[in-house]
Amino acid sequence: MSVPSDLEIAQQAVLQPIVKIAEKLGLTPDDLELYGKYKAKIPLSFIDPEKVAQGNLILVTAITPTPAGEGKTTVSIGLTEGLNAIGKRATAVLREPSLGPVFGIKGGAAGGGYSQVIPMEDINLHFTGDFSAIEKANNLLAALIDNNLQSKTRSVNIDPRTILWKRVMDMNDRALRHITIGLGGTANGIPREDGFNITPASEIMAILCMCSGFADLKQRLGNILVGYTFDKQPIYARDLKAEGAMALLLKDAIQPNLVQTLEGNPAILHGGPFANIAQGTNTILATKMGLSLSDWVVTEAGFGADLGAEKFFDIKCVAGGLAPKAVVVVATIRALRHHGGAQADAYNTPNLEAVKVGFANLQKHLENVKKFGIPPVVAINSFHSDTEEEVAFVQTACAALGVTAVKSEGWAKGGAGTQDLARAVVEAASTESHFKPLYETTATIREKIAAIATEIYGAEGVDYSKQAEIDLRKITALGVEHLPVCMAKTQKSLSDNEALRGVPIGFRVTVREFELALGAGFVIPILGNMMRMPGLPTVPASEGMDIDENGVISGLS
Repeated sequence: MSVPSDLEIAQQAVLQPIVKIAEKLGLTPDDLELYGKYKAKIPLSFIDPEKVAQGNLILVTAITPTPAGEGKTTVSIGLTEGLNAIGKRATAVLREPSLGPVFGIKGGAAGGGYSQVIPMEDINLHFTGDFSAIEKANNLLAALIDNNLQSKTRSVNIDPRTILWKRVMDMNDRALRHITIGLGGTANGIPREDGFNITPASEIMAILCMCSGFADLKQRLGNILVGYTFDKQPIYARDLKAEGAMALLLKDAIQPNLVQTLEGNPAILHGGPFANIAQGTNTILATKMGLSLSDWVVTEAGFGADLGAEKFFDIKCVAGGLAPKAVVVVATIRALRHHGGAQADAYNTPNLEAVKVGFANLQKHLENVKKFGIPPVVAINSFHSDTEEEVAFVQTACAALGVTAVKSEGWAKGGAGTQDLARAVVEAASTESHFKPLYETTATIREKIAAIATEIYGAEGVDYSKQAEIDLRKITALGVEHLPVCMAKTQKSLSDNEALRGVPIGFRVTVREFELALGAGFVIPILGNMMRMPGLPTVPASEGMDIDENGVISGLS
């Protein structure tokens, strides 16, 4: 018997009208801005600071992943189902998918199996247009920059060689990474080098995820550093009077989106920044909305805990005044085999010895979570190739560390397969936690980087390239050393060398250069080469997708 695909499971689900889902949050149809029968936006007026402070915020993160990922979104949705199944009022608050990965190699980001958010097709495609609005706001600023270069009367004296702002589109297209614009004569602009990033890599996305409302949104948009004058003075988006129009384009996108899980529980999806070059979590507004309307919120942070979770704690929680009650660290037996030395073609082959060696990676992430003062729980995301011996080893080894490890079967069973995990999370959240960030805002940029590199990654120290040293002097001159750092690093290793599995030792990390996201409110140290515009694989996922004459979609995953 064949196993149904995620799309087939989603298409068989009975969708409830979104107004019925909203009732579980205490909202009426008049409270919503409806996008058809099954999607809606929730106005920001429903955020209640008192309820935010009282709610139970649960973060789902993971060990260092295999290239296929370890199923954080599936576990997050499954845990939400499980919490509701044991009588808790829980909402999943997650990121929105990007079209680039959907049509490329990764597929969608709506969960999987019987732990999905629906309508899956809409969520993975254009959804409510948030990404389009972010793209337009980004590209408006790009157009204003080039228009100012062309102006003879209103020029702010931008040196074209220093322009930092790129255009974006939500599609994988490597041919647009480096381009030349303004060709064709004086009427068509000033010729210069430019390029495109993918929309989730836009600072506008990061700003939307960090802002606290419209006033803050406009201020952050105005703070975007776009380049320098010929006499080396900084130029910001506010110097181009861009922030008002950009905020206008985001007037609907700033509101969180309400959908539902397969079992009819509420799910809020909003924002979708990358986790290796940005903060990798949904919006602060969506998280606060979930906490305002339900007792439990399950959210996630991208990639392993060294990236998404660290940024969630040190950037999002500090900026938003949030304090998680517990952290779920997702582990898979296949990932432990990977970190124990198994090759890709043997990930699904039982190998207890490899799991024992690979456990060190999970142990390191658990140690890191505890440094933030929050109790962890391990979710062993179940796969058919797991053996009882391998699972038992992980549970016993975690118990020796004082951590509960629970088998999570959300993909195969939905909420029925995650109730044990839900109970373990409730128990962990009931213990006293003392959330604290890794570093103080008063620390220097070098001190912040060193804290993350040595304590979270396990590095012996940090080296800086000549360009990074130049960038550090600019950071000091701009007076932004108080900002947190958002490390841009490979997700494939705890180190900055993607080939090093498990828990590398005796290594140093190198900061190649810095980028400044002054609107989002953080400094980005670049470790290695970060890809901001992915390319399509040899056989793109799009080749297997289709829609028939009745509008029925196939091949979407």
